[in-house]
Amino acid sequence: MMTGLCAFPLTPIAHGKVDEDAFIQLIHHLAAAGVDAIGALGSTGSYAYLTRQERQHLAKVAVDQAGGIPVMVSIGAIRLDEVLALAEAAQQAGVSAVMMAPVSYQRLKPDEVLALYEAVTRQLSVPLCIYDNPGTTGFSFTDDLLAEIAAMPSVGSVKLSTVAGTPLSGKARVAALRARIPHSVSIGISGDWQAAEGFAAGCDTWYSVAGGLFPAVCLALTRAAQAGDHQSAARVSEGLEPLWQLFRQHGSLRVVAAAADILGYTQPPCLPFPLRELGGAEKAQLNAVLTSLALK
Repeated sequence: MMTGLCAFPLTPIAHGKVDEDAFIQLIHHLAAAGVDAIGALGSTGSYAYLTRQERQHLAKVAVDQAGGIPVMVSIGAIRLDEVLALAEAAQQAGVSAVMMAPVSYQRLKPDEVLALYEAVTRQLSVPLCIYDNPGTTGFSFTDDLLAEIAAMPSVGSVKLSTVAGTPLSGKARVAALRARIPHSVSIGISGDWQAAEGFAAGCDTWYSVAGGLFPAVCLALTRAAQAGDHQSAARVSEGLEPLWQLFRQHGSLRVVAAAADILGYTQPPCLPFPLRELGGAEKAQLNAVLTSLALK
């Protein structure tokens, strides 16, 4: 399941409570589009703001409503016992994979991150995706550490926050990393504006925020890249640049939350307090972008 387009939907939260009906609608939207996998309860799904009980329940809801499409959920938490409990509940819910970033209040050291993944992977019967998300966790993986963790049992994918600064260096980095990890471990890219570059560099997977709301255009980019037509994939990405600009300016979560409201999937507010989706002139600008790009 860890190749192609893995789409990350919102978990709409209205006045402190999960809007389960809206969540199900978003899952159905992705299933109807035929995405390769659904990344429920990712960062876009506000997993860190949910209780363990909410995460356990929504993992089961996502699997039940996905129409057979593989579902991956995040199991990251500050306490190890919480991580292990979430992992066990996710596996019982029938998820096809789990994802974990090294979440911690205190900034972690490499040996501490290594110990965390060792402890968790020993308890898994489904693949785990390593999530390098330094902007959130404050921890940046080296390729040496990624390679060491990727050799652990149950690791199925590495989710990179970036491939490199230039296409040539990106290809070199992905090729070097691939040579050091098991063949069964895929390499994926996040940061949606980097997707075409990531595929051209040799990545297998796009872990996509935009894919959680706009699966059709994201599938078009993915399928072009999978066919080796990286020029077409780049053109699709270039056409989405007005959306990518808003992602970079405001953060992708706030943008897609406002977009979901504009398109009628959610009712504001749909982000956990104190986060706020775009409003006023910024939301009007987003509406104009959605209209000009025919995103729906």
